[in-house]
Amino acid sequence: MIAKAGYSPLYRRVEEIMRTRLTDGSWPPGHRLPSEQVLASEFGVAQGTLRKAVETLAAEGLIERRQGKGSFARQPHTARPMFQFFFLARPGGERLTPELRRTTVEEGTADEAEAARLQLAPGAPVARVFRERSLDGKVVLVERIVLPGERFAGIGNLRLPQALYAMYQSEFRVMVTVVHEELRSVAADAEQAGLLEVAPGFPLLAVDRLAYDLEGAPVEWRVSACNTQDLVYSVTLR
Repeated sequence: MIAKAGYSPLYRRVEEIMRTRLTDGSWPPGHRLPSEQVLASEFGVAQGTLRKAVETLAAEGLIERRQGKGSFARQPHTARPMFQFFFLARPGGERLTPELRRTTVEEGTADEAEAARLQLAPGAPVARVFRERSLDGKVVLVERIVLPGERFAGIGNLRLPQALYAMYQSEFRVMVTVVHEELRSVAADAEQAGLLEVAPGFPLLAVDRLAYDLEGAPVEWRVSACNTQDLVYSVTLR
């Protein structure tokens, strides 16, 4: 039963308990939640209070409500635009998905920029993931991903999939709920030029992405550099 002391609305406290179960593995993706009646009894609250918490979590995409079947912990939906790799297309609109060609992982300590973006102490452990993606056999995109080492301990021992966010949740109990991206033009440095087979200084499209978890903490900093000489960045907003 939830203690009624304090100023936080009761449904908010129910919501936080349920949120914890959804993210710590107690209720894994696809798990059918106990009925509202059972949960209301467990928490010692009215069903209306419990229902308000469920509705909030459903609106956030953490719970899926199925008519006549109940509520289920939601499987991370990697097909959603925020979880896809950013949108590349050929001029004219043909949507493309660059193929993952090579991935390497290294462990280290956060430099000043990494610490600032991920809100870490300077020198805190980090994992760096480097990826190359290709189209028609040619590397068109290189990624540099930085992760907090304590939250992603052992990631270097795993075989990383094409889409990372579902794996973040299943292996590390980290659910990405918000991403922020900024696009800019940059000049290819020597390493990027070598991988992308362009001259140093060649103009590239850089996508700087910061991903956040349920609590609003940054959990991934990703910078992707793309040769868009024969491609465009295509987004349709509705």
